[in-house]
Amino acid sequence: MRIVRFVAGKQLRYGVVEDSVVREIQGDIFGKFTVMDRTHSLKRIRFLAPTEPTKIVGVGLNYHDHAEEMKLQSPDEPIIFLKPPTAVLAHRGRIIYPQSCGRLDYEAELGVVVKKTARAVPIEKAHRYILGYVCFNDVTARDLQRQDGQWTRSKSFETFAPFGPWIETDLDLSDAPIRAFLNGVMRQESNINNLIFEIPYLIHFISTVMTLCPGDVITTGTPSGIGPMRPGDTIEIEVEGIGRLRNTVVAES
Repeated sequence: MRIVRFVAGKQLRYGVVEDSVVREIQGDIFGKFTVMDRTHSLKRIRFLAPTEPTKIVGVGLNYHDHAEEMKLQSPDEPIIFLKPPTAVLAHRGRIIYPQSCGRLDYEAELGVVVKKTARAVPIEKAHRYILGYVCFNDVTARDLQRQDGQWTRSKSFETFAPFGPWIETDLDLSDAPIRAFLNGVMRQESNINNLIFEIPYLIHFISTVMTLCPGDVITTGTPSGIGPMRPGDTIEIEVEGIGRLRNTVVAES
């Protein structure tokens, strides 16, 4: 099931994507809801970010091929960081290239949407806390990341957390290709089965550090092939089984 958050007729709504239409939802996407008869054309809605997270928890260096690309040893435990909710951007939104940034990079990632409050979750119960999965672009000011020696500023500008276009509630975690396309040219290609730390372990590990809330997003790391974007570019993140997230880059005015 694909759950989308959108605006139609100036009203915020939730719906289920069925081919080229969205069927409205009544109820709570984190609890009980009913799929209604009323539909909207997928081409005519304005997409919103699928949730309003209290936080976005990123995982660094979590693909074997990316570790090899960076000539770094795979970590013994997950390296985590935070992106603020003010960085959230929807499908088709514009990524703002800050004036203070010399190099702006895309990072194709699989995002995990938290379903219910999670604290110290055992690995074997982690699946109970997953609402679904999204395409995520961990936009990064690469030069500022290197300059600062830590990641907060480089990951936290407005629009640096595009995710969507919807939440896919059913995804085969054993085999899902992940790709990034810059202006239609594929720049990243891997598979989520190449993760160093798998999703159940990430939920366990992160929830022992901080409480995860409904709608929070865990980004699971990027594969090899990261690279720069410039104003005027179109960047698309694709995870097979979910769909494709598309955004454009504009210069900060």
